[in-house]
Amino acid sequence: MLQKLKSFLSVKVSPVNQRRVKAFQRNRRAVISLKLFLIVFGLSLFSELICNDKPLILKYNNEIYFPVLKTYTDADFGGDFPTPADYKDKYLIDNIEKNGWMIWPLLPFSFNTVDYGLTTPTPSAPSRRHWLGTDDEGRDIIARILYGIRLSVIFAFLLTVISSAIGIAAGAIQGYFGGKTDLFMQRILEIWEALPQLFVLIIVASIFTPTFFSLLVILIFFSWMSLTGVVRAEFLRTRNFEFVQAARALGVSNWRIMYRHILPNAIIATITFVPFIMSGAIVSLTALDFLGFGLPYDYPSLGDLVRQGKDNLQAPWIGISIFIVLSVLLTLLIFIGEGVRDAFDARKNR
Repeated sequence: MLQKLKSFLSVKVSPVNQRRVKAFQRNRRAVISLKLFLIVFGLSLFSELICNDKPLILKYNNEIYFPVLKTYTDADFGGDFPTPADYKDKYLIDNIEKNGWMIWPLLPFSFNTVDYGLTTPTPSAPSRRHWLGTDDEGRDIIARILYGIRLSVIFAFLLTVISSAIGIAAGAIQGYFGGKTDLFMQRILEIWEALPQLFVLIIVASIFTPTFFSLLVILIFFSWMSLTGVVRAEFLRTRNFEFVQAARALGVSNWRIMYRHILPNAIIATITFVPFIMSGAIVSLTALDFLGFGLPYDYPSLGDLVRQGKDNLQAPWIGISIFIVLSVLLTLLIFIGEGVRDAFDARKNR
């Protein structure tokens, strides 16, 4: 089986790409950063199994329930009301333990769980109950960080992919056709880049309540130009090469030439920017949440923790925790980007 896998990879991966992969693997800093980033993001994907105010599994009256996956009512466990079960309620806990058992996550708090059992004023200092303390509303900081990392990385990934696709398409059209098409689109880009992004976001936030997808669409409008210039320059350079002229002479359509012959060369020049664009997207979302123009209150937000760290200087554990998280997360992405950039650099891969 292993031999078949190796033969498959050797067929599908070209020698040039194999050389790039080996060059990336030789960069220990980039490889370690990639592994750490995948571990952190992988843990955040299972946030509900690590930090949750619902049991993972419980047994009641010889039946197995999965509260973390399905919502059950108070009446399902001997209560009187058809409302969602509150697994922190002492009566419900005693009733379940008399007739079964519960298995809780590592941290029995979700990102929006307010701990009413605190004996100290909020924000409370780190303790056995809350390892990194709580914010000024009594919510666990570790839970908010873990859920916030997942939200920020997914948001940044979607923003990077969609905006890069739009920017690459626009740059390809500009560079390949040139002439009036290039001049017209270049003037549009200059006007679009001159728009005050923050003011537009403030206006939109004052009219509509931003959501995950609406904020994603708004940021795409202003971030799709990040790769346009690089792709445009690559297409302008490549469109007069002999193999492109030969393809035109054979009657190959313009779109096929752009997609099959020129775009692969442009992708090499742009893929090295992707980790940097992704780190910039995380910073943008964090900054908007910090200023109050980002995601609503009911979303786990790293920017909200930054704001709380500023507003609660008497609770340094909030600011220190979110500073370390953002610094490490962005540093890992930068190191990964540098490794990819060096792997695609032909001068360093001889």
